[in-house]
Amino acid sequence: MEKRPKNNGLRLLAAIVFGMAGVFFVIIGSLFLLFESGQRAVVILIATSIAVYLLFILRLFRLVQGRKFAYSAAGIAAAVLITVGSIAAYDTYLESITNSAEVDLRAHEPFESGTKAVSMPKEASLHLEDDLPELDGATALYPLYSAFVQAVYPEDDYPHVGKSNQTVMSTQTDNAYKRLIEEEADIIFVAGPSKRQELAAERAGHEFEMTPIGREAFVFFVNAKNPVDSLTIEEIQGIYSGKITNWQEVGGENEEIQAFQRPEDSGSQTALEKLMGDIPIMEAPGEEIVTGMGGIIKETSDYRNHGNAIGFSYRFFSTEMVRNGDIKLIAIEEVKPSAESIRDNSYPLSAEFYAITVGKRTENEQKMIDWILSDEGQWVVEETGYVSVE
Repeated sequence: MEKRPKNNGLRLLAAIVFGMAGVFFVIIGSLFLLFESGQRAVVILIATSIAVYLLFILRLFRLVQGRKFAYSAAGIAAAVLITVGSIAAYDTYLESITNSAEVDLRAHEPFESGTKAVSMPKEASLHLEDDLPELDGATALYPLYSAFVQAVYPEDDYPHVGKSNQTVMSTQTDNAYKRLIEEEADIIFVAGPSKRQELAAERAGHEFEMTPIGREAFVFFVNAKNPVDSLTIEEIQGIYSGKITNWQEVGGENEEIQAFQRPEDSGSQTALEKLMGDIPIMEAPGEEIVTGMGGIIKETSDYRNHGNAIGFSYRFFSTEMVRNGDIKLIAIEEVKPSAESIRDNSYPLSAEFYAITVGKRTENEQKMIDWILSDEGQWVVEETGYVSVE
């Protein structure tokens, strides 16, 4: 019997066409996944696509047949599953040790059922009915000024996100300063400004009117298993300048230090810059993020509680972070951050936070700030978890 031609040319053409179509699919799929799910999803897509193409080639050219093909398919599928499982397990691990040091703002919105915003034990002495000051501020301080609103504003819906002209917002420190400078907000509740923010106000012809309304501590934290319990300011400066790179240099284990930072112009990053003074800060750990225009930018990584990690924030955030026992606060110059050490100023990194305005204050703006400084307002400061001003 005459043998049929193998048609290897047609098979090769089919392999090329299928391969080109696969490459096109992978490119389009990768771009979509970069926007929606991140780089690891792209790795999974590529691994799966290669596996499918290998199976196609094996079948098309009959390189293996029968049971051998089934075994090959099972082996390739197992390799893909192991790859996907490993990536998923690593992502789960990273998520379990990642802490963005943020507050659930929705839970603190004023007048909402079950809100965590502090309520006055009796009616406040101040009530504003109209010409309400538009408020903004740092994420950490939203629970505080939300409680101010609940005490002195008319009962209403005050969502913290939405339209730019809302009465009460929380756009974070940097944006709050921008909105104040552009006169889109009347009072912002923040830590002191960075040099860049002061220059921006000066260029706009403004001068910040800063009223201290409470005290807070700038804190550093590490993995609870780290044997280091205290650092000096000089050691902190050495770590964040990159001069001190191993925990052994400050009394810890022989491990490289992974020093996390916060986004530029955030309240806590500004506090680090002030602590460092003229000492240059090392580059922060970052992650590549795909932008809406298809570009890639590097964003500062959230704190990840590796055994060799160190991070920083404000004490208000840290209260939640240390609750599960995996993270501990570091003493500075042998003094632990506490309400008492903040109040008596023995904790070296205690600082005031402010109600800040620009231009001449309206009557209601001044009334509100005066009330915040009253016994009632300072009671709210303490009950929210901060330390009142003397």
